[in-house]
Amino acid sequence: MAGTAVQTLQQLSGPGGRQIVALILSVATAVALAMGAWIWSQAPDYRVLFSNVNDRDGGAIIAALTQMNVPYKFADGGGAILVPATRVHEARLRLASQGLPKGSLVGFELMESPKLGTSQFLEQLNYQRALEGELARSIQSISAVAAARVHLAIPKPSVFMREQQKPSASVLINLNAGRALEPGQVSAILHLVSSSVSDLPVKNVTVVDQNGTLLSAQSDTQQQTGLEPGQLKYVKTMEQDYAQRIEAIVLPVVGNDNVHAQVAADIDFSQTEQAEEVYRPNQTRDAAAIRSQTSSESNSGPGATQTGGVPGAMSNQPSSPATAPINGQPEAPGAVAASPAPASSGNTNKNSAVNYEVDKSLKHIRHSTGNVKRLSVAVVVNYRKIIAKDGKISYKPRSNDEMAQINKLVREAMGYTETRGDTVTVANTAFTVPEAEDLQSEPFWKQPGTWELGQEVGKNLLIAGLVLFLFFKVLRPMFRSALTPPVIEPKGLPFPVAGAQLVVPGVPSYQNNLESAKQLANKEPKLVANIVRSWVASE
Repeated sequence: MAGTAVQTLQQLSGPGGRQIVALILSVATAVALAMGAWIWSQAPDYRVLFSNVNDRDGGAIIAALTQMNVPYKFADGGGAILVPATRVHEARLRLASQGLPKGSLVGFELMESPKLGTSQFLEQLNYQRALEGELARSIQSISAVAAARVHLAIPKPSVFMREQQKPSASVLINLNAGRALEPGQVSAILHLVSSSVSDLPVKNVTVVDQNGTLLSAQSDTQQQTGLEPGQLKYVKTMEQDYAQRIEAIVLPVVGNDNVHAQVAADIDFSQTEQAEEVYRPNQTRDAAAIRSQTSSESNSGPGATQTGGVPGAMSNQPSSPATAPINGQPEAPGAVAASPAPASSGNTNKNSAVNYEVDKSLKHIRHSTGNVKRLSVAVVVNYRKIIAKDGKISYKPRSNDEMAQINKLVREAMGYTETRGDTVTVANTAFTVPEAEDLQSEPFWKQPGTWELGQEVGKNLLIAGLVLFLFFKVLRPMFRSALTPPVIEPKGLPFPVAGAQLVVPGVPSYQNNLESAKQLANKEPKLVANIVRSWVASE
């Protein structure tokens, strides 16, 4: 075994062994360089996952990424976390499912683990902190808002005060670069905070941006002196609707791109209610409804029936009915003839009262908002286009009858009302043909994706150039030196001999080399024999 190792070392230390070692080193170097280039080309492109995260959220995010086997790096001194570009969205969604990043704000999770022995004051304070955090999170969900802080001033209720103080709130928002809040969005924030806190009026909410601009004052001024955003949108929508109706009715007559209409609408947004209670006399007695009716009759004078006498059974007897003889029959014997009734000479008084229902009408009127008070319409119509036989195009004004017809169509489409004060103006004029703009395509280097494509192509070209440089400048010379036999320089020769070829300086021709070899064999046979012996040994 030791002899074999010594023999191997002797072979490697010889001229042939050195060539083998050089060849192995060359192949290993080439493989290592190729592997390094491949690994460098496969390195992922890192993108920002989260930036401006605090230490607590950063630690939780790093722990979650390690558990998900997602590689990460830091940038901006640890203020930003980078992950491979192909896994940015996946990592964000999976972290969001875990509630990361939580941010520096605390919400109602603060109430999940109450401490033993917490006083009522601390409970109220924790509730207020949680409410402020939840409101700040809700406001941060607006696209233009980068960060928000909410401060609530909630007075403690007391039974010893007649008038309780109302709560108040202040909101500080940090907007994204180049973004601004519209008045409608500011109003939405005001109502959001007001609706989230009990008994908090909208006027007690203050909104300030990062530049110190008071945004809530603009909203209050607009609500007091101007139209609300919803009302402005309603007016704009109505004007566009009227203009589209006018253009739609006129386009079939004049053709496309030959009519333009603009409408200015005066809308009444006032809210009024009217209540009336009217009393009118009854028109006819027969149609009137009777509420009550009374009548009375009284008699006075000598003929009035009077009752008198001593109280008792006799005076309470009813009077005997009057009897009269039957016609044609004689009176019965012993019958007493009825005396005729004395003539009545008394006074009779009759009273009658009828009460009728009062003719009353109640009316409650609530006028709707958004009514059109006045419309002003302006319509411009292009000249008639005339194409001659030779293809020449000319324009000619339209006739009066055609313009009158168009004017009538416009009035009908807009619902023209003269008593409302509507105005309509229809003009016939030649349109100015816009000059054809030379729309140059966006330069290639400005198009989206060009920079990324350039980076990818540049990286591949750099790898290819490095491989070619290593091949032609390093590997190829190494292979040549490893495959070229060693040059033997015999003593006494004016030139060296390399392997099977005699290197004769200044004599590039094969025939000259052959003649020189023959002369050398004739003059120095021993030297030639030694050269042949060395060839055999090397092989």
